[in-house]
Formats: sequence, structure tokens, C-alpha cells
Amino acid sequence: MAKPFLRVYFADSWIGPGKVQLLEAIRDHGSISAAARAIGMSYRRAWLLIDAVNGMFRDPAVETTLGGRGGGTASLTPFGVEVVTRYRAMEAATRRAIAANAAALERRAVRRPARRRHARH
Repeated sequence: MAKPFLRVYFADSWIGPGKVQLLEAIRDHGSISAAARAIGMSYRRAWLLIDAVNGMFRDPAVETTLGGRGGGTASLTPFGVEVVTRYRAMEAATRRAIAANAAALERRAVRRPARRRHARH
């Protein structure tokens, strides 16, 4: 199935599916480490992406509190919620806008069998 990949550029940075998925995981899990684990990302990579998103706009998307006995927390700011909502709306609008053309190309696409992974011994 054809699927668009939406990346929205702002000068020298962008927001795309990976950063939005990370924001959603922070919203759902309440910490950077738990969010990173949930989506199979290293903590360092997650922290760098959050720093990039927070530096992309005038308002931060994520707020953090320093860890203590139970570890730190992270949450989306109201603007962070808006980033996720607007990105997902743009993604849906993109899918609707290209549906007919994508379907036409999909009908002409070569079908390849899924690659099988070999078990490790």
C-alpha cells in the first residue's frame, strides 16, 4: 500500500513522523526514557530529537523535570500537543490529496514477496 512520508521544513530543521512519534510517546509514557524504550530508540537519540524540536519553535514542545528517586518526567506543553495535532492533520490531508494518484501508481507497482528473516543461531 502506498504511504506518504511527510516532512515539514522550517529553515534548517524539520518535523516528521519520527519526531511526532516521539512526542506522542512522551505524552503517553511521561518520561523520555520510557518513551524512547516504547519506540525502540536510545535515550540519547530521543533527548537530541526533543532538543531539536524545542529549538525549532519559539515555544517548547516538551517540558522536563530533573530526576530524583523515581527518575525525571517529561510532558508535552500545550504547544507540543498542538504540534502533534497539526502534524497529524497535515498528514491526513496529504493522504486525502494524493489518494487517487497514489492508488493509480499502486495498481502499477511490482509486487514483491516479503523478505524472510533468517533465525539467528
